[in-house]
Amino acid sequence: DGKKVLHQQIKADRLALHELLKPYLDDLVLGVECMHCWYWVSDFCLDHDIKFILGHALYMKAIHGGKAKNDKIDSYKIVSLMRGGNFPLAYTYPSKMRAARDLMRRRTNLVRHGAQLKAHVINTNSQYNMPALNVNMKNICDRETLRRHFSDSVVQRNVDFDLALLDCYQKELKQLESFIESKARQHNPGYLA
Repeated sequence: DGKKVLHQQIKADRLALHELLKPYLDDLVLGVECMHCWYWVSDFCLDHDIKFILGHALYMKAIHGGKAKNDKIDSYKIVSLMRGGNFPLAYTYPSKMRAARDLMRRRTNLVRHGAQLKAHVINTNSQYNMPALNVNMKNICDRETLRRHFSDSVVQRNVDFDLALLDCYQKELKQLESFIESKARQHNPGYLA
């Protein structure tokens, strides 16, 4: 009938959540915002045969006008979206695939950071009015030529710092990508349909 029967903050604890929800387990849909801590709630619902829906955080913000940074207000907004049929669904990743997904997201951030480092080297070159660089910073030998490029030792040290990180990223990302591919092959292809 749409009446609020319970609105209470609890700790992030499976047992406490189960005790709180026990009287309502027969007719319950649990909805959460897609933030960093939804995995355990999804798994809890799966273990207890509770219908679980995951809300797309960005769309929830757009529909309901932002986050209040207050759990009590945010939880009320989530319920309002669910009750009104406006809850923007996000994909609930299967638990066996989440770690690989998280690792791929981390890889994406590292690749972006690597691109920023390369851009910094190019911009530093322009900043000091040096001739345009004709190098591919993916290549170790090209990066090596940049280690002797600037006459000012402070500028060179700044660029060397970028290059050292790029060297590390290239080595680690190669290993990481091989690892991710080996793990992704083990995933159920039915999930990808």
